[in-house]
Amino acid sequence: MALSAPGAPIGSGCRSTVLRWAPAVLALGLGLSPTLASGEAPQAPGLPAALVAAAAPRTTDADLRGLAASTDVREVANWVIASRDNHALPFIVIDKVNARVFVFDRKGTALGATAALLGLAPGDDSVPGIGQRKLATITPQERTTPAGRFEASLGQDFEQDLLWIDYDAALSLHRVIVGNPRDHRAERLASPSALDNRISYGCINVPAHFYDDIVAPAFKGTVGIVYILPETRPLRAVFAMYAPARVRLAGIR
Repeated sequence: MALSAPGAPIGSGCRSTVLRWAPAVLALGLGLSPTLASGEAPQAPGLPAALVAAAAPRTTDADLRGLAASTDVREVANWVIASRDNHALPFIVIDKVNARVFVFDRKGTALGATAALLGLAPGDDSVPGIGQRKLATITPQERTTPAGRFEASLGQDFEQDLLWIDYDAALSLHRVIVGNPRDHRAERLASPSALDNRISYGCINVPAHFYDDIVAPAFKGTVGIVYILPETRPLRAVFAMYAPARVRLAGIR
């Protein structure tokens, strides 16, 4: 758990308001029709088969380079590349259920994966205004890592550089910290089980070498996208899965 950066809310240094984008809402934001947002090919009388195929989601998959990953991680990473939802930016997929972090370059090639520490309490929402509060006021039930899609960039807090996932709400990904010695954070990261990786106030803690060698170089000089997978909701309740770019159909009105 990191302290807030100068100008950031006084509080945990790693809390966030959830960005929950239902497919219809994201479709409007990207200028897509609800049909395309759902991943269904557009239907119209006399529509050429070639145009229908062009409007369908791309089949290009992310390259995990042999890394073990859950079905949800694979599905989201493949959707990101097929739909170009990352806008040619580096991206991270965080699997809360299995306490794993996957970092990808702008083309969808995996740069690495690691175990991670996450918020103590299960849940896909944040308590409103929690980023403005002091750590001592946050109850165990409020220590969640929210699900959603976030634009992230490197930054600083009072102690270290980190990846801000939601600066205003003080949610970040950073090197594992000692914190309370009774938390045994380093030991939890080294454990083969994901069951003991829930300990933070909401931030994502990763091994220092992973942050320094993988995360920081991937996001140096650029913004990127972080996808935090839900643990209490279906993927499509959080992400607009398979929302391809709108196809301009010349000559069709």
